[in-house]
Amino acid sequence: MNKKTISFWRTFGYEILGNFLIALGIYNFAVASSFPLTGFSGVAVIIYRFFQLPIGAVTFVLNIPVALICWRILGNRFMLRTLRCMVTSTLLLDLVMPLLPTFEGSRMLSAICSGALQGVGYGLIYKAGSSTGGLDFITLSLKSKKPHLSLGGINFVLDFLVVTFGGLLFDDVEGIIYGIIINYLLAIFIDKIMFGANAGKMMLIITEKGREVVELIEKIIDRGATIIPAQGGWKNDPKSIIMCACSPKQVYQMQEKLKELDPASFTVILDSSEVHGQGFKVTTVGKTEDQL
Repeated sequence: MNKKTISFWRTFGYEILGNFLIALGIYNFAVASSFPLTGFSGVAVIIYRFFQLPIGAVTFVLNIPVALICWRILGNRFMLRTLRCMVTSTLLLDLVMPLLPTFEGSRMLSAICSGALQGVGYGLIYKAGSSTGGLDFITLSLKSKKPHLSLGGINFVLDFLVVTFGGLLFDDVEGIIYGIIINYLLAIFIDKIMFGANAGKMMLIITEKGREVVELIEKIIDRGATIIPAQGGWKNDPKSIIMCACSPKQVYQMQEKLKELDPASFTVILDSSEVHGQGFKVTTVGKTEDQL
């Protein structure tokens, strides 16, 4: 198979798995425990509780006007992927999930499971460059225009309004609290799935053997490094600060070898939520066709 075919099936696999986890979290956990939900699914659940209309079909219908509005921003390719996800989600919610057992345990455990499942599901779909529609259109449109914003954070703000409305409508203050818990977990898991692969470590190595340390980094972990001239604060002796972005595994590989090379060196290891550039995968979402 060529790269295009492999890419299609990988994307489609992410979409199927992501939609399955979302549908499981919604129908078999959240709806079973009568939680107010987020997004257009939350609106569809409200309608379901009043009129027993199928959640998937109602969500699909609610998506149509927003999809038409956001089409130009997000592009044809993205919209076609989203349409595929919308159809998949509808079929899973209305035909498959009712065949599976629903969770009947504590509401807290149900909220945790629902938030985690949906968060992982949405993260996989976003990672594939797709969307389930609804507030996703608004979320990814904002992300496209404001790339510095957090996907999980945007989702949390938008979905909080729907959760609060649903809880007040059914006079379920406890349900609002559980809905916020679901929403919070969902936001965390989305960001972890989306950007966890880009997370890394930043090593700052203070040493008198700058060039030797850079050569060691290249040899051991095959990474580039930057030498920053520095001066010791006590003796005013010349030093170098070696700055290197790497993975947690690579930090471990470097530590022992570094101590062998320069036992007097001083290393600071910082967490980096995202690292972009050579050797690190760039995550992009909500791009129009001319940006892809």
